[in-house]
Amino acid sequence: MQKYSRNSRISAITKILIENPNKIMSLNYFSEMLNAAKSTISEDILVIREIMETLEMGKIETIAGATGGVRYVARIGEEEEKAFANSICETLRDKSRIVPGNFLYITDIMLDPTIVHRAGVILASKFSKAKADYVITVETKGIPLAYEVARYLGVPLIVARKNSKVTEGTSVTINYVSGTTGRLGNMGLAKRTLKTSSRCLFIDDFLRAGGTVNGIADLLNEFDSELIGIGVLVDSKEVVKKLPTPHTSLVDYHGVDEEGNVIMEASEK
Repeated sequence: MQKYSRNSRISAITKILIENPNKIMSLNYFSEMLNAAKSTISEDILVIREIMETLEMGKIETIAGATGGVRYVARIGEEEEKAFANSICETLRDKSRIVPGNFLYITDIMLDPTIVHRAGVILASKFSKAKADYVITVETKGIPLAYEVARYLGVPLIVARKNSKVTEGTSVTINYVSGTTGRLGNMGLAKRTLKTSSRCLFIDDFLRAGGTVNGIADLLNEFDSELIGIGVLVDSKEVVKKLPTPHTSLVDYHGVDEEGNVIMEASEK
């Protein structure tokens, strides 16, 4: 078999780890693929770990035991995270984004791959130790962000639908009161969607009054599962919320002042 230089091995291992976030990769896998001893692979991984931590590009964790190996945990530095949040605030301060009801237009942001990617990495890092089995969201524009978080946590994404699909088989549907409109709505999940006794993390683009979150918690109860965390891009501070579990946001929205200025700030850590 072909022998590879150290630089080639490091490049290949780094690419594989980053493309499989939070997935345990065995040393045997890399050893066989790169035709190198496990001790050599361990030395390569040590180099990758050191440069990742130095540049705050993520973390390489070692898992001991027969089924152990290494895994990449996505993360960015505090300064970079703060700069990202401030850039989102600056974008959202544009008065033209205000729509009737003091809502903010953020669809373009939620469909920007670069923004959603970085927001996904940040939120995933905040819940890296939560041991979620699934990321869950609703059938709205928050799906891209939820997908990114699920990808970096290495867990499946499930979407609560407003209308059941025949192709998904039998579904469980509940009614809930929207915190935004005050209207009665419904959401459902196919019975095949998740296993019972699962731990789920809710991710969305905008958190206003919390009606959807409470609906998600009730829906998960129907599957004997629990909501263990809430992560959003924008958190509205205009409304007092009663949520089933603590939440994390990247930026806070405080409404519009008398001059018509949008008040945004990075969330406190």
